[in-house]
Amino acid sequence: MSSTDLRQQLESITRRAVSAVLPEPAVRAALAGRAFPGRVFVAAIGKAAWRMASAAIDTVDAAGGVVVTREGQSAGPLPGLTVLEASHPVPTSKSVEAAEAMLRLTEGLRETDTVLLLLSGGGSALFEKPLIPLEELQMLTEALLRSGADIGEINLIRRRLSAVKAGRFAMRCAPARVLALVLSDVLGDAPESIASGPVSPDPSTAAEALAIAQKYRLPLSEQAAACLRLETPKAVRGVDYRIIGSVRLLCAAALDICRAAGYEPLLLTDQMTGEAAEAGRAIGNRLREAALAGRKTALVAGGETVVRVRGSGLGGRCQELALAAAEALEGLPNAALMAIGSDGIDGPTDAAGGYVDGFTLSALRAKGLEARDVLARNDAYHALEAVGALVKTGPTGTNVNDLVVGLCGG
Repeated sequence: MSSTDLRQQLESITRRAVSAVLPEPAVRAALAGRAFPGRVFVAAIGKAAWRMASAAIDTVDAAGGVVVTREGQSAGPLPGLTVLEASHPVPTSKSVEAAEAMLRLTEGLRETDTVLLLLSGGGSALFEKPLIPLEELQMLTEALLRSGADIGEINLIRRRLSAVKAGRFAMRCAPARVLALVLSDVLGDAPESIASGPVSPDPSTAAEALAIAQKYRLPLSEQAAACLRLETPKAVRGVDYRIIGSVRLLCAAALDICRAAGYEPLLLTDQMTGEAAEAGRAIGNRLREAALAGRKTALVAGGETVVRVRGSGLGGRCQELALAAAEALEGLPNAALMAIGSDGIDGPTDAAGGYVDGFTLSALRAKGLEARDVLARNDAYHALEAVGALVKTGPTGTNVNDLVVGLCGG
């Protein structure tokens, strides 16, 4: 199979796998046949918020609601709902305005009312009412994102600096009940980490928060340090919390599609973590072994890596992972790998991820580029762009971590 054929097959596999975890069918299935005792108010937060809310109002009779999604990811007005766009991955005044609109929704709720919380990844930044000055929260968020901290560590800090995270939004909804339907973008689906847990209690301790701040040398003001020292809510009542989509389902869909295409599918992990480049090298080596053994194999991995930013280039974790895998594939005529963010957005770029095969490194060298130098500059975007190896899907409407698929022997 040619590299062109491999790329087309990988694009088909990843596109179909993402389609299997789109929010609309998951929301409709979760609401089918459900009766509510009183009014229903929609509170949708995250990158998939617009699509989740659209599906919800097709299924239930909503008395009103607020939808908060990432800038550029609203598809227009929704009947009876206020649709707002806010900022990601660093909160801005738009994120604060969105939280204030959502809090106004909770005023005057009754015991018979239900807040239908539709939660997806990105909510930590899109929905914010900080307990410290917004400018300081922005600085700390940027420092954590650049440090190589994983999402659990980042959101642990975020929860303690916010008036709407760590279950505090659920407390504002009382006495109404909350039904939370959640697309998880967090490995292990920990409720307190998904969008920093607006309706979930926080099991972390002040000691853990302070240890993370020290580990990454965060420049805390006394006000921020005081917030980290305060304990967060450890119990929240009146919440029915349901995961309706996750990276596990994404990987399962990819495996089924690869099997149907005649490959021997192998799940490497649906809990992928660590530095993106290291993960890419490891997966690339596994794919090389399979290719040299002559097996028609599909390797699948899902999760969320991190990038420790050392250079001033442009890229994202999927682009770095793919480029790092290219070294192991060099010279192989029948092996290729694609890594994408399921939301269609990899880092601060317009690409979903990257594609590499046995000819990628030679193509880069023809452009005067060496992959290791590029990775040292964190400039995978421009390198992959130079050889036509960026994968661009546009926003997909869902967000359940990243997907890596490697094919060989086809």
